[in-house]
Amino acid sequence: QVQLVESGGGLVQAGGSLRLSCAASGGAFSNYIMGWFRQAPGKEREFVATTSMSGSITSYTDSVKGRFTISRDSAKNTVYLQMNSLKPEDTAVYYCAAARGRRYVTKRGAGEYDYWGQGTQVTVSS
Repeated sequence: QVQLVESGGGLVQAGGSLRLSCAASGGAFSNYIMGWFRQAPGKEREFVATTSMSGSITSYTDSVKGRFTISRDSAKNTVYLQMNSLKPEDTAVYYCAAARGRRYVTKRGAGEYDYWGQGTQVTVSS
């Protein structure tokens, strides 16, 4: 059983930056595909970014390409989401998730993930 704990959310002005962290425990971190999702009020949870087990392959939803960067540190069992040039429409609860799978694969569907964190709120003011 993998436990995931997010941190780093908060209130930021438009154009600002935040770095989210997700610390994993209870499993072999390097054996999991990791992803970030977000859910705004009244909306469904949506995919943001994913990274393969080694971190060599990443994928992003179009709306965050060029602004967000996902990375992982196996020594710290942590996955990060660096968010730059934030916009009010980025406001949401951000969740990290872990998925079993093959080594050189990423996953974009929420249903493909096996473990979820509790979420961290990101609010971007205009």
